[in-house]
Amino acid sequence: MDLLYNIGTQITNAVLPLSGIFSDKLKKGVIGRKNTFSVLKNALNPSDKTLWFHCASLGEYEQGLPVFQALRQHYSEHKIVLSFFSPSGYEIRKNSPIADVVVYLPIDTKAHAKRFLNLVNPELTIFVKYDIWPNYLKELKKRQGKAILISAAFRENQPYFKYYGKPLRDALFAFEHIFTQNESSQTLLHSINYRNTTVTGDTRYDRVYNQLSIDNTLDFINTFKDNKLCVVAGSTWPEGEAMLINFINNHGDKDIKFIIAPHNIKSDQINYIQKQIKAPTVLYSNKQHSNLVHAKVFIVDTIGILTKIYNYADIAYVGGGLGHTGLHNTLEPAVFGIPIIIGNHYDKFPEAKALIENGGMFSIATQIQFDTILTELVENPKKRHATGLLNEAFIKKNKGAVIQILNYLRIL
Repeated sequence: MDLLYNIGTQITNAVLPLSGIFSDKLKKGVIGRKNTFSVLKNALNPSDKTLWFHCASLGEYEQGLPVFQALRQHYSEHKIVLSFFSPSGYEIRKNSPIADVVVYLPIDTKAHAKRFLNLVNPELTIFVKYDIWPNYLKELKKRQGKAILISAAFRENQPYFKYYGKPLRDALFAFEHIFTQNESSQTLLHSINYRNTTVTGDTRYDRVYNQLSIDNTLDFINTFKDNKLCVVAGSTWPEGEAMLINFINNHGDKDIKFIIAPHNIKSDQINYIQKQIKAPTVLYSNKQHSNLVHAKVFIVDTIGILTKIYNYADIAYVGGGLGHTGLHNTLEPAVFGIPIIIGNHYDKFPEAKALIENGGMFSIATQIQFDTILTELVENPKKRHATGLLNEAFIKKNKGAVIQILNYLRIL
């Protein structure tokens, strides 16, 4: 099995550069990975003490951030290397203040693993959630490097727990300790005789709870909202946008403000959304030249401010769950104590299941269901307030993973 895995990584390494022809996103990754070793060589000296944090993409970065921040403060004399596999993580966080150098992780070949670790030589390595690369981890273990996995979430159908998953299964044993999100993940690890586990929950709860301690003020959103009821639709995809647009166009008489933050902020998609809406709209990019108070719909054609915008929401819709692209972050609005609506595809998102069971989030599959739930939340302030408080309490109840991880690392 190891031989097949290594043949597969060699083929991937050879073929991946060709993929850049078909995708700008993949092209960025190809170019970035090509430059990784020169970037590391220029940024690090052999005498440097280092930490290595690895994340698959932006979501895992946000998940690990409270741990990263604590380690950055504690290990102030160390250099921190942050690696991403996906361009969507690297391109947005390539200037992250928690790292001294941010790079793409080269494809998981034995040669790349040795070369990468020769340059980085980390004193501590942290992987987040699931992006587990056997050759890097096995090479770390050979060098007796300390590595932990945080916010791990496993499912029974994953290769780690199948007869053909030996390379990935062996990689897990390179971790000194694995902190899981739930007991079912711990049970699966025990089934393969991995015992160094602790159920801490998901570090994202700590991450979003910390949002309450910073300034979430956005003056232009405050002006736009104008003390009206506000529905925020975050990280939307076309299927959800269509439902939202229908609702806006059919309920123009209601004194409600809407904020739409599409996942795709390319100009053609933004223009399409704007043209479909009958009510007065304003774009973030044109806010300085628009009458914000007069507008009924604010379209966010930028990135990086959605978390703060949720602070102004009375009701939230979170995209990705109506199609198969993957549900976006529902904890970000939940921490502000507001009810949330999502699509019906959330099976792979345990926090969504938990929020629904807790009573603060609602799943819909059709326009009629969307209209019914949203109308009820708009017209019933008692229910809106009560369900929102359930979400707020749920976040408070589930935070605390970071403290347990830091206690293990003995930096508290």
